[in-house]
Amino acid sequence: MSGYRKIGVAIDLSSESSAIMKRAVDVAAPDGQIHLLYVQEPMDSVYMGVVPYGPVFVGMDEVEENLRSELKQKLDDIGERFDVPEEGRHFLNGTPAREIHRFAEENGMDLIVLGTHGQKGVQLLLGATANSVLHGSSCDVLAVRVYEAE
Repeated sequence: MSGYRKIGVAIDLSSESSAIMKRAVDVAAPDGQIHLLYVQEPMDSVYMGVVPYGPVFVGMDEVEENLRSELKQKLDDIGERFDVPEEGRHFLNGTPAREIHRFAEENGMDLIVLGTHGQKGVQLLLGATANSVLHGSSCDVLAVRVYEAE
Protein backbone atom coordinates (compact mmCIF):
# COMPACT_ATOMS: atom_id res chain seq x y z
CA MET A 1 0.00 0.00 0.00
CA SER A 2 1.36 3.40 -0.91
CA GLY A 3 -0.19 5.17 2.09
CA TYR A 4 -2.47 8.15 2.54
CA ARG A 5 -1.31 11.51 1.22
CA LYS A 6 -3.43 13.90 3.33
CA ILE A 7 -4.29 12.82 6.85
CA GLY A 8 -6.24 14.74 9.47
CA VAL A 9 -5.39 13.49 12.95
CA ALA A 10 -7.98 14.52 15.53
CA ILE A 11 -6.63 14.33 19.08
CA ASP A 12 -7.87 15.31 22.53
CA LEU A 13 -4.39 16.32 23.78
CA SER A 14 -4.37 13.51 26.37
CA SER A 15 -1.44 11.15 26.92
CA GLU A 16 -3.11 8.85 24.36
CA SER A 17 -2.53 11.40 21.58
CA SER A 18 0.97 10.06 20.91
CA ALA A 19 -0.36 6.56 20.15
CA ILE A 20 -2.85 8.06 17.69
CA MET A 21 -0.14 10.13 16.02
CA LYS A 22 2.16 7.09 15.73
CA ARG A 23 -0.60 5.18 13.93
CA ALA A 24 -1.17 8.09 11.54
CA VAL A 25 2.54 8.22 10.73
CA ASP A 26 2.45 4.45 10.05
CA VAL A 27 -0.24 4.77 7.36
CA ALA A 28 1.02 7.98 5.76
CA ALA A 29 2.63 7.96 2.32
CA PRO A 30 6.34 8.84 2.40
CA ASP A 31 5.52 12.29 1.02
CA GLY A 32 2.19 12.52 2.90
CA GLN A 33 0.97 15.51 4.88
CA ILE A 34 -0.27 15.13 8.43
CA HIS A 35 -2.60 17.78 9.82
CA LEU A 36 -3.01 17.78 13.58
CA LEU A 37 -6.50 18.81 14.75
CA TYR A 38 -7.83 19.78 18.14
CA VAL A 39 -11.37 21.04 18.58
CA GLN A 40 -12.26 23.07 21.66
CA GLU A 41 -15.94 23.22 22.47
CA PRO A 42 -17.00 26.66 23.72
CA MET A 43 -17.57 26.53 27.48
CA ASP A 44 -21.02 28.07 27.17
CA SER A 45 -22.15 25.19 24.95
CA VAL A 46 -20.63 22.61 27.31
CA TYR A 47 -22.51 24.05 30.30
CA MET A 48 -25.70 25.10 28.48
CA GLY A 49 -27.80 22.39 30.13
CA VAL A 50 -26.47 23.25 33.60
CA VAL A 51 -27.17 26.99 33.66
CA PRO A 52 -30.09 27.92 31.38
CA TYR A 53 -29.62 31.71 31.30
CA GLY A 54 -26.60 33.97 31.07
CA PRO A 55 -22.95 33.14 31.48
CA VAL A 56 -22.00 30.25 33.71
CA PHE A 57 -19.95 32.59 35.89
CA VAL A 58 -18.36 36.01 35.74
CA GLY A 59 -14.92 35.77 34.18
CA MET A 60 -15.74 32.68 32.12
CA ASP A 61 -14.29 34.33 28.99
CA GLU A 62 -10.95 34.83 30.75
CA VAL A 63 -10.90 31.24 31.99
CA GLU A 64 -11.72 30.01 28.49
CA GLU A 65 -8.93 32.13 26.95
CA ASN A 66 -6.39 30.81 29.50
CA LEU A 67 -7.49 27.26 28.76
CA ARG A 68 -7.23 27.92 25.01
CA SER A 69 -3.65 29.15 25.47
CA GLU A 70 -2.66 26.05 27.46
CA LEU A 71 -4.30 23.72 24.94
CA LYS A 72 -2.61 25.45 21.99
CA GLN A 73 0.74 24.92 23.71
CA LYS A 74 -0.02 21.20 24.14
CA LEU A 75 -0.98 20.99 20.46
CA ASP A 76 2.30 22.67 19.50
CA ASP A 77 4.28 20.32 21.75
CA ILE A 78 2.76 17.25 20.08
CA GLY A 79 3.23 18.82 16.65
CA GLU A 80 6.91 19.46 17.35
CA ARG A 81 7.43 15.95 18.70
CA PHE A 82 6.05 14.46 15.46
CA ASP A 83 7.56 17.04 13.07
CA VAL A 84 4.20 18.49 12.05
CA PRO A 85 4.90 22.01 10.73
CA GLU A 86 3.07 24.93 12.32
CA GLU A 87 0.80 25.30 9.28
CA GLY A 88 -0.27 21.69 9.85
CA ARG A 89 -1.44 22.31 13.44
CA HIS A 90 -5.07 23.37 13.60
CA PHE A 91 -6.85 24.62 16.72
CA LEU A 92 -10.56 24.63 15.90
CA ASN A 93 -13.60 25.78 17.86
CA GLY A 94 -17.03 24.22 17.84
CA THR A 95 -18.60 20.78 17.97
CA PRO A 96 -15.81 18.22 17.45
CA ALA A 97 -17.43 15.93 14.87
CA ARG A 98 -18.82 18.84 12.86
CA GLU A 99 -15.48 20.69 12.83
CA ILE A 100 -13.53 17.54 11.92
CA HIS A 101 -15.89 16.90 8.98
CA ARG A 102 -15.69 20.51 7.85
CA PHE A 103 -11.90 20.57 8.01
CA ALA A 104 -11.57 17.25 6.15
CA GLU A 105 -13.87 18.35 3.35
CA GLU A 106 -12.46 21.87 2.97
CA ASN A 107 -8.88 20.58 2.91
CA GLY A 108 -9.31 17.41 0.84
CA MET A 109 -8.25 14.90 3.49
CA ASP A 110 -7.90 11.27 2.35
CA LEU A 111 -8.08 9.92 5.90
CA ILE A 112 -9.16 11.01 9.36
CA VAL A 113 -7.41 9.30 12.28
CA LEU A 114 -8.83 9.56 15.79
CA GLY A 115 -8.89 7.66 19.03
CA THR A 116 -11.65 5.56 20.48
CA HIS A 117 -12.11 3.87 23.83
CA GLY A 118 -13.12 0.22 23.93
CA GLN A 119 -16.29 -0.36 25.92
CA LYS A 120 -17.60 -3.47 27.67
CA GLY A 121 -20.70 -5.44 26.81
CA VAL A 122 -23.38 -3.82 24.72
CA GLN A 123 -22.09 -0.31 25.26
CA LEU A 124 -20.95 1.76 22.30
CA LEU A 125 -18.01 0.36 20.36
CA LEU A 126 -16.89 3.88 19.53
CA GLY A 127 -17.08 7.07 21.53
CA ALA A 128 -19.72 9.59 20.52
CA THR A 129 -17.29 11.80 18.58
CA ALA A 130 -15.62 8.88 16.80
CA ASN A 131 -19.00 7.43 15.90
CA SER A 132 -20.24 10.76 14.53
CA VAL A 133 -17.06 11.28 12.51
CA LEU A 134 -17.25 7.76 11.08
CA HIS A 135 -20.86 8.05 9.97
CA GLY A 136 -20.64 11.54 8.50
CA SER A 137 -17.27 11.42 6.79
CA SER A 138 -16.69 11.68 3.07
CA CYS A 139 -13.22 10.09 3.41
CA ASP A 140 -11.76 7.03 5.14
CA VAL A 141 -11.68 7.01 8.94
CA LEU A 142 -9.23 5.10 11.11
CA ALA A 143 -10.35 4.69 14.71
CA VAL A 144 -7.38 3.81 16.91
CA ARG A 145 -8.18 1.93 20.09
CA VAL A 146 -6.36 3.83 22.81
CA TYR A 147 -6.78 1.29 25.61
CA GLU A 148 -8.20 -2.15 26.12
CA ALA A 149 -11.53 -2.50 27.90
CA GLU A 150 -11.20 -4.08 31.33
